[in-house]
This record gives sequence, C-alpha cells and structure tokens, in this order.
Amino acid sequence: MPASIELHTPRLLLRRWRADDRAAFAAMNGDPEVMRHFPACLSPEQSDRVAERIEADFAEHGFGFWALERKDSGAFIGFTGLRPVTFAAPFCPAVEIAWRLARSHWRQGLASEAARAALACGFTRLGLAQVVSFTTPENLASQRLMQAIGMRHDPAGDFDHPALAEGHRLRRHMLYRLSRADWEAGR
Repeated sequence: MPASIELHTPRLLLRRWRADDRAAFAAMNGDPEVMRHFPACLSPEQSDRVAERIEADFAEHGFGFWALERKDSGAFIGFTGLRPVTFAAPFCPAVEIAWRLARSHWRQGLASEAARAALACGFTRLGLAQVVSFTTPENLASQRLMQAIGMRHDPAGDFDHPALAEGHRLRRHMLYRLSRADWEAGR
C-alpha cells in the first residue's frame, strides 16, 4: 500500500479524512445548490458510502479526494483531489481531478488553490502524464475553474455519462484535459 500524501497551500490542508468530517460532508452533499449538477442530493448514509469509497482509494493508490481543511479555522470545507476514472469511456484509463466545496466557501479562490496543489502533486509526485476533468455543459462554474487551472476543453472527447440513463438532463458531459507538458509550460 502506498504511503498517503498530505498537501499544504497558503490557506488549506489537503489531508486524509477523519470520522468527524462526515457530518459536514453529509450536510454539503444534502445541499441542493451544491448538488444541482448531480443527479440528486445524498442522504447521510449515501454520503458515508462516498467517504468510504474515498478512503478505499487512499488505501489502494495513496491518493484520492483529499479532505479540505481551512488552516485558519480547522473547518472541513469539502474535497479536492485525484482519482482514477472508474467507468468505461473512450478517454480511459485516466485520472480525474474533482472538487466539491460547501457553499459558504465558494467564490474565495479556495477550489482553485486546492486544485492547483492537487495537479502539482499529480504531475510531480505521482508522475501522471495527463489529468482529465468533466462536467455537464450547464456547470459553468466548474468549467471556469478547469480553465483557470490550465485545462482545455476537448470537444472530441465529450461523452454521455454511462451512469446516467438515456435522456437524463445531466447525461452529456464535457471533457477537459491537461498534460504534464502543458502544465509545466504554464507554470
């Protein structure tokens, strides 16, 4: 089992999850505004299952979706991190970068700060050649964040998410990519 990685930014600690993160995680996953680009809000039990999957990623890979902790308050505010894509798609195998923050921490630059740290870790410490991210066409905030961290939309890679039924309003996804070479050039 690889050793787990912990990351620091000026305002954030990206760390392994603790049991006391789960209540705040469940509250965030139950917020309709936070979850508007997902099929549904999660119950506390569903949220706990997601936390367990995240822990399993750390156990298997040594990385995953890190819990975000504000250094100034010690508060859990969400997650950001890297995870192997677990569904079949033409761009796989791939490692994705993703994030989710509690609404009270939006529009403060925290997601991009954490995402930049996760990308740096992926390219330098983990040796990834490329990182992908994807979202629905309506999720303009995530698309702006992807662009802000140097990712580029790959229209040829756009896809229908296989976990969502034909005709589901969120099925279509846009694919963004960032190669290590492009990341190094943009630093």
